[in-house]
Amino acid sequence: MANITIFDHPLIKHKITLLRDKATGTKDFRTLIEEIAMLMGYEALRDLPLEEIEVETPICKTTAPVVSGKKLAVVPILRAGLGMVSGILALVPSAKVGHIGMYRDEVTHIPHEYYCKLPDNIGDRTIIVLDPMLATGGSAVDAVNLIKERGGKHIKFMSIIAAPEGLKALSEAHPDVEIYCGNLDEKLNENAYIVPGLGDAGDRIFGTK
Repeated sequence: MANITIFDHPLIKHKITLLRDKATGTKDFRTLIEEIAMLMGYEALRDLPLEEIEVETPICKTTAPVVSGKKLAVVPILRAGLGMVSGILALVPSAKVGHIGMYRDEVTHIPHEYYCKLPDNIGDRTIIVLDPMLATGGSAVDAVNLIKERGGKHIKFMSIIAAPEGLKALSEAHPDVEIYCGNLDEKLNENAYIVPGLGDAGDRIFGTK
């Protein structure tokens, strides 16, 4: 589909393999999440608008492009999405950061919202929604719904690993949202975990169980 990008960059693939390894500890896992988010963000932000400004080099004055307006909002889905934020901010330090809190019912697997705080003027911003895992797609769909209800228009979604079920759900519910995934995995298991996946991203980022 036109709005879905599955990355094939060797560095992203390599780092995702290290993420999958159950022997990868919290510190390295956290670093890898940040690095992958930065690599993915480089491509996802390709269409940021530019404007020309005048600068003076050691040789002469010239005009050169800079990002226009710098109206970018980064919105992680709590809590695992927090692990990707620093990777995007390394690329665009001036970006504003919002937060959406969702938790998944352990029995029904249905997501529930418990927090939503977005930057001002959200309708004027390019919005990057972050969640390392796109499993059923329920949290992603609901998070985008919340952003649109508050006026958000230009929305991109980034996940490191996606299941076909989640990718289908998000792209059908929000065909206007650009989706970027580091890898498309095989399926969901009976507990709605991605197979082969990498386990619970939040637990592995924050060292909890």
